[in-house]
Amino acid sequence: MSSREPFTGPLDATDARLLLELVGNPRATGVELAARLGMSRNTVQARLTRWEAAGVLASVERRVEPRALGYPLAAFVAVVADQHRLDPLVAALSEIPEVTEVCGTTGATDLIVRVVAADADDLYRIAGRILEIPGVERTTMSLVIRSLVGPRTTPLLERLAGANGVAGFESD
Repeated sequence: MSSREPFTGPLDATDARLLLELVGNPRATGVELAARLGMSRNTVQARLTRWEAAGVLASVERRVEPRALGYPLAAFVAVVADQHRLDPLVAALSEIPEVTEVCGTTGATDLIVRVVAADADDLYRIAGRILEIPGVERTTMSLVIRSLVGPRTTPLLERLAGANGVAGFESD
């Protein structure tokens, strides 16, 4: 595998094993990963390079907890939008620093917006900013009381790693 080859996906069991090693030790070097998995350093590095270029690996930014930055409150804002103003609406949402994620959805709402806030007054201010955006018709907010299952891919990686009978991993 050359590092110049574009990633075409999907990942295979070897990819999953490598990613599981990274989940367990995100600071591991290519040499360490290669040794643990019985792979060549060049193969490991080529895969990592392709994944980074293709966006398979999320940025380090996703690992920073907003709570550590002074934003202990989180909420999901369901937005009903004017479909003709959706692109500028999303652009305006991306200009609000406390907006950490925006997802287009089907159903009764058009967007789900994850926001973080320093306190209740800050959350009220952020909600007001969202309502002021042209194209926002109405919103409904749900406060996150506790995160019960965080963002994760490890169970999926374990399934993929075990799918081809890799020792040490179970498959369904």
